[in-house]
Amino acid sequence: MWAMIGILVAGILIVLYEVPSLMKKKSKKELFVFIFLFCVGEGLFILLSLEIKIPNPLDFIAFVFNPLSQFLEWIIK
Repeated sequence: MWAMIGILVAGILIVLYEVPSLMKKKSKKELFVFIFLFCVGEGLFILLSLEIKIPNPLDFIAFVFNPLSQFLEWIIK
């Protein structure tokens, strides 16, 4: 619980530091990308602090390409 609160406090401090400069420059695209990536990162970090299993992207890649590699191996033999 304390880890999650610490993550949120650190996130709020980062937002308070970064967002005003992006607003002054009127960088709407950069602000949108920052907010999106920041929310994704904060969410994943909170899930990790709560010890919730997060799927590994490499597992998905292996799931997709393993049958393909077996098929190509079968064709070559």
